[in-house]
Amino acid sequence: MNSTTRQQALDAMAGTTPENPLDVLVVGGGVVGAAAAFDASTRGLQVGLVEARDLAQGTSSRSSKLVHGGLRYLQMLDFKLVAEALRERNLLMTRTAPHLVKGLPFVFPFEHRLADRAFIGSGVTLYDGLSTAASALGNGLKSVFSGAGRAPLHRHMSRKGLQKRFAGLDHDKFIGALEYFDAQVDDARLVMTLARSAASLGAHVAVRTEVTEYLRSDRDGEEIVGVVVRDRETGAEHRVYARETIMAAGVWTGDQEKLAHAEAQDGTGPALKVLASKGIHITVPKDRIPAQGHVGVITQTDKSVLFIIPMGEYWSVGTTDTAWHEAVDVPAPNASDIDYVLEHANAVLETDLTHDDVIGTWAGLRPLLQPVDADEASSSKVSREHTVMRMAPGLSAVAGGKLTTYRSMAQDAVDFAIAERHRDRSSLTEHLPLLGAQGYGEWAERADDIAAGYNLAPKTVQRLLGRYGSLLSEVLELIDQRPELGEPVPGAAGYLGAEYVYAARCEGAVHLEDLLERRTRLFHEVRDRGLEASEHVAALVAAEIGWDEAQTEYELRAYASYVEAHRAAERAATDAEAAELMRAVLPAQQVLETS
Repeated sequence: MNSTTRQQALDAMAGTTPENPLDVLVVGGGVVGAAAAFDASTRGLQVGLVEARDLAQGTSSRSSKLVHGGLRYLQMLDFKLVAEALRERNLLMTRTAPHLVKGLPFVFPFEHRLADRAFIGSGVTLYDGLSTAASALGNGLKSVFSGAGRAPLHRHMSRKGLQKRFAGLDHDKFIGALEYFDAQVDDARLVMTLARSAASLGAHVAVRTEVTEYLRSDRDGEEIVGVVVRDRETGAEHRVYARETIMAAGVWTGDQEKLAHAEAQDGTGPALKVLASKGIHITVPKDRIPAQGHVGVITQTDKSVLFIIPMGEYWSVGTTDTAWHEAVDVPAPNASDIDYVLEHANAVLETDLTHDDVIGTWAGLRPLLQPVDADEASSSKVSREHTVMRMAPGLSAVAGGKLTTYRSMAQDAVDFAIAERHRDRSSLTEHLPLLGAQGYGEWAERADDIAAGYNLAPKTVQRLLGRYGSLLSEVLELIDQRPELGEPVPGAAGYLGAEYVYAARCEGAVHLEDLLERRTRLFHEVRDRGLEASEHVAALVAAEIGWDEAQTEYELRAYASYVEAHRAAERAATDAEAAELMRAVLPAQQVLETS
């Protein structure tokens, strides 16, 4: 995917007619929308995907970046959701995306010797049992944790064992721990890979393409037969016709519902109400929290869950769970959010973290289904299960759920949408690996040879394999053609020049922010948020994306403004103040006005 294929996708969708429509049009390029486009494409359908901003620019790049069953949902007795999530976790790790989804052990520290071991231990025992049963139902998938067909079972640790495993914890406070296993993922890369996988099967994928109107049939005025989209890069508008449109808008569901006027004539028609709950994370240097090997920490706070998650050369620490009442386009951590995370992290760590330790932050909005009588103040108690609903003839919507269950959500959405027309077209996503997964094992076995042949550090090759899988061959081809692309970009935390060129050429990046915040995570990994690297990256990709000198200068200014606004939001006292600061740079992020 690149600027050329984006225009080709727009042209193809603009060429549809009421007599020759797409089979399925997906509105929304988050994880569920991208997965729905992939799912529909595996069924041999003609598919389009439009996203108003960049792939995963909303919630789907701002999660805890975990693929997990969700221990907290066991407390809510939501066994169905946990079992489904564990099955999807195991499927991702073993078949569909083993290059992107990696096992991660967690320690759950104990303060009370008997009560905690009994209560938490029983919960994790059930968790292990559900995981084993889920794998058995999934055709006996072989686990990558071990060769035994399942993840290792949890184990208990003494105080001494915990101190050896995770020295950074407060060992005067904790008398031991339990270690269990889940997985982690670069959420933005997962979404981008899903979209590329859909495109590889013929789907038309167009980012920076905003739905401005839903088209209704001339016959009865009720059936949705397509949409009007606006190209946010040029301002051009196009009509796109589709037999079925799937709204996968996450926290934007309410806005899209209003735009579609999907309610019945008497105003009592179906509607999905989605509550936006904000979760924030901070990043701190890896050496600030000593631990043995690749291991994370999970514990409960008074309002949420505390995760300390290893991510390369830094730790991600979060999260919060607070109702968000501002525009959903502009979530940002404020000062009290950061204070909350630091306070709860310091309650479990041996050495306190300070604001000076914070490298970066992000905030995401969880799309939680809102029961009619739910209290917005209790957002953490709203179920994460998803719902698919018919909004009007020809238009359905999917909402709720969680990152881990994206595949089953997408399958349900497509099944529902095409039930009347294509009941015989079954999904293949349970069996079809994403791009980069096929042949990944063989490439992983060659890691040492790749490191030697390209003069790369072994950890760099492992990082590359975790980003590209077997598609690493395409990145290495760039280095073969231009050896200088095998060098790290100055100020870019070890990312190679080839990675940015590849992102512009093959991964659909349109703006500089796409490259520094989602195709790579530099915005969260270095203290200057990528400002030093931005000029080098812009020079590398300008010709690939088609930027002239004026556009390149604009991209640099827009990114610098975005960084400045985000830093100011981190010092704001309230959500309203933080949102206002981010709103001021929103147009600059999204579109270069033509003159």
